[in-house]
Amino acid sequence: MLTELQKRFDKASLSYCDLHGLERDRDWVMLKLLEEVGELTQVWNTMTGRGRDKGLSDADLKLALASEVADALGMLFVFAHQHDLDLPDAILRKWRFDPQEIG
Repeated sequence: MLTELQKRFDKASLSYCDLHGLERDRDWVMLKLLEEVGELTQVWNTMTGRGRDKGLSDADLKLALASEVADALGMLFVFAHQHDLDLPDAILRKWRFDPQEIG
């Protein structure tokens, strides 16, 4: 399941780069991951009163937060795919459950 997600996010990322004429190498992926985590942090700061109030409703902020989590998660999957990382094994070792058993 996770390996397939890595492939699908990677394919989507490649399409995005092709569409926008971007050269996607390992550095670009790491920098994009950091960018997405930064955008997630920015929304969180706004939601918790630590950032500039942008006049967004609570519902808009929650939607923005979900979107930024999706972006950061997607880039993590792309990063894992680029580096041929075995996420199910790593989750089993670090979180002590087998993500392949989720169904």
